[in-house]
Amino acid sequence: MLSLEGSVLRTENLLFNAVLRPNRSLSKKGFKILMGFILCIIFISSLGFLLAGAWPVLGFLGLDVALVYFAFRFSYRSGGQYELVQMTADEMLVTTVNPWGQKRSFSFQPYWLKVSLEEQDEENSLIVSSHGRSVSLGRFLAPVERKELADKLVSVLNRIKQNQL
Repeated sequence: MLSLEGSVLRTENLLFNAVLRPNRSLSKKGFKILMGFILCIIFISSLGFLLAGAWPVLGFLGLDVALVYFAFRFSYRSGGQYELVQMTADEMLVTTVNPWGQKRSFSFQPYWLKVSLEEQDEENSLIVSSHGRSVSLGRFLAPVERKELADKLVSVLNRIKQNQL
């Protein structure tokens, strides 16, 4: 999901500010409802197996519920990652935060920055580079969103370069 938000760093002279986050279509409330529904179905199924004398199946049904729960928890953890892209006339700062909270920052001078949208079949990748250093942006975004971000970055870079000439 591409969203423009208030700056975390240097609010003055900020020409571009975007926080990129992966899309999560199931809300936490929806997750609780889904898990409740799964538990009800498993409970009803386990009663049938228990009455039929196949009580060992109950353990496997419980394992199924646990696996679904942990799969969703892992998915939500990966949803905690984000990328912060900020640009002033003098600097473009890209801060990436992985699902475990580790931050990495990349700084580029906008005047020399190159924005590349490399397209392969129906997919694309957005890469910003300068002086032999590069970083890929929005790997978790949809191709249309990456194109939209690339267009916005190119637009801001063009404005910066025109003002410096």
